[in-house]
Amino acid sequence: MPASSRFAAALRDMKVWVMNIVPVDSPDTLPIIYERGLFGMYHDWCESFSTYPRSYDLVHADHLFSKLKYRCKLRLVVAEVDRILRPEGKMIVREDRETAEEIERIAKSLHWEVRMDVSKEGERLLCFEKTMWRPTQVEAQS
Repeated sequence: MPASSRFAAALRDMKVWVMNIVPVDSPDTLPIIYERGLFGMYHDWCESFSTYPRSYDLVHADHLFSKLKYRCKLRLVVAEVDRILRPEGKMIVREDRETAEEIERIAKSLHWEVRMDVSKEGERLLCFEKTMWRPTQVEAQS
């Protein structure tokens, strides 16, 4: 079973609502998700994501960005995640070094808090938190 499905199953006993998103260009794990009694749908992350009427507290992406970077601009995908995440929402990303560093740069440009850990194999685990950052007021010049 894919790691993201195991992660969602682990959350099942908690009082959280989980929506599993299966990328259209990934192995079809939606039947496994449904068998476990979880919610899920297919989505092409290079397109906008219809979330009406809700936003999300957590996005978990297991090697999603390294697959997408050959089809679309990662800054646009991260901007879409920023749109659907609630303020103080979190994103957990597991990626290779190169992709993780690119995602980290984009997240920092959005003023997200970033924490990163490195496995023995060199894989990166990043934890992001969307902050309540707002531009500071600039004094008008005379």
